[in-house]
Parts: sequence; C-alpha cells; structure tokens
Amino acid sequence: MKKYKVAVVGASGNVGREMIKVLEDRKFPVGELVCLASKRSAGQKIRFNGKDVTIQDLSTYDFTGTDIGLFSPGGLVSKEYAPKAGKQGCIVIDNTSYFRMNQDVPLVIPEVNPEAVDGYKIKNIIANPNCSTAQMLVPLAPLHKLFKIKRIVVSTYQSVSGKGKDAMDELHNQTKAYFEPLKGDMVDPHIFTKPIAFNCIPRIGDFMADGNTTEEWKMIVETKKIMDENIEVSVTCVRVPVFVGHAESVNVEFEKEIPSIEEIRKILEKADGVQVVDRHEDGGYATNKDCVKEFPVYVSRLRIDESQPNTINLWVVADNIYGKGAALNSVQIAETLIKRGHI
Repeated sequence: MKKYKVAVVGASGNVGREMIKVLEDRKFPVGELVCLASKRSAGQKIRFNGKDVTIQDLSTYDFTGTDIGLFSPGGLVSKEYAPKAGKQGCIVIDNTSYFRMNQDVPLVIPEVNPEAVDGYKIKNIIANPNCSTAQMLVPLAPLHKLFKIKRIVVSTYQSVSGKGKDAMDELHNQTKAYFEPLKGDMVDPHIFTKPIAFNCIPRIGDFMADGNTTEEWKMIVETKKIMDENIEVSVTCVRVPVFVGHAESVNVEFEKEIPSIEEIRKILEKADGVQVVDRHEDGGYATNKDCVKEFPVYVSRLRIDESQPNTINLWVVADNIYGKGAALNSVQIAETLIKRGHI
C-alpha cells in the first residue's frame, strides 16, 4: 500500500490533536507525519503510532513533497499558509471557515458529495464544512435523494469545545465556582457574552444585518453549496454548558410524499455514517455525551410532524472535534482523494 507524507497544521490545538488521533485510529496510510504550529508551540512532542513527533514552526516549513495538509490553525493562518502549501504541491484540507464559500474551493462531506473533491485542482484546497452543517447533512442526504428536501428548520445545542480550549476552561471554572466560590475574573465571562455554566446562550458568532449570526449563516449557505441550492434553511444556534458534542433538533419538509416513519428509520439505518438510536423508552435516544470519541452521527426521536404534510422531526448528535464535526470529516476527505485516484 502506498503511504503518504501528511502535515497537520495547528497540531497543538484541540482539533489538530484529534486529527492526529483519527489518522491513527483509522489506520490512514501515513508514511511520515509532520506536526506544524506557531513558533510558540515548536518543540513540543505529540504521540503518533507509538512514537513522539516534534512540532515544527509552520512559518519556516516547505510543503514541497508533502502530499496532504490537514489544516486547523485558525482562519487568518489558513488564509496565509494554505495557498502557499497548495502552490508547493500539497493538497490542503482546511477545517477553518475561510475558504468554504470560495467558488474555486470544493466544500465536501464524503457521505454527501464525494465527487466534489474532483474540483480541488484549481487551488489545491478543499474546505471542511462547519461542524453543525456536517452532522446535519449526513442523515439528511439519503432522504434528500429519495424525497427532495424543501425546507429545513434547525436549532442547534453546541458544546463549548467549538469555541476552543479557553471556552472549555471558562465552563470548568464557572461550574467549580458555583460550588466553591472563587475570586475575581475566574467566574466572570470572558470568552462568552454571558455566563455559560448552568446557562444557554442563543448566540454563536457575530450578529449580521438580518439578525442571524455568522454561525447560523454558515449552516444556511453551506447546506445550499453542499447539497442543493434550492433548499430553504432556518437556523437558531445555541451554546450550551457541555464540553464536547453538538446536538440538533431538525424539522425537515419534503417536496415528495414520504413513507411511514418506520421506512424512514430503515433508510437511515442503512445510511453511511449514521447510527440510529430511536427507542420509545427511557434512555432510548442519543445525547451529546453519548457521541464523545465516536465516529457516527447519531439519530434519535424520529417522528412525523403532523402539523404539515411530508415533514419529519429528528434529533441529531455528533462529536464536534474528534468525530464528524471536524477531525473525522477532514481525514475522510483525504481517504476520498485516495479512493478517487487523485493521490
């Protein structure tokens, strides 16, 4: 089997470390792993396949001869270094939001639009979608092919890890302070606009002119780019006091007549990347915590929406860092490039 030289950019961050773990867990054919980050992180060690790999300074690295670059260093860093890597012959799979809506950059979920990777050659860059978009579209794609989705109304319940390590620390500190009062800024919100412990914040991203936030806008435009530009999407994104794992309540209206919910369940049970947990009993559903360190997108609470024709409700959860939301989808895109003979 051919092996590849793979660079992980942002290797010291939450997503970068999980990318490395997914490469190992999925036995991706890595011949050489290069870990890259800022000069501040250079020299740190990361374990991969039983060996220590030393993080190198991204600013001095030459991507010539590197087959694949898994990027998750932040949008501004990707803006600068992804095009450089692409010009040096490395195929970049970028997890930031910077390139997602660039018309020359494919936006890919392998279970949904694997053929889109074929367009990488324009810039040598492929974009990884927003975590919430990815987990929502995996179960909806097979239903769209059969019944054509007309409209999606979704509310997300997103963990703090989507905001990074500092956000996770803020939740930890505020929760601890609730039981053991601390002093000063340990309990005041800094990462979030309001306290996140024992609270829900109906804002993720910056507000736009129409009242949507940038996170909500991403889900709308990415759904159209990945699956179908004619689908109408209404989104409310909420940050919840959970460390890892995003959940979504999804209402889907179809253009065609749909079968019974039992038939819908059977379709989803056969779908790639989907695990149906839908028993009408206590605990017969998946929660944010259930999906941590798991690859599948979990679907629960399947039911017909009796208020309008050809409409269903479902509950969707996935690991937003290790799983479908970030690291897994990035590695799957690399696997798709191999399957389709691009590298």
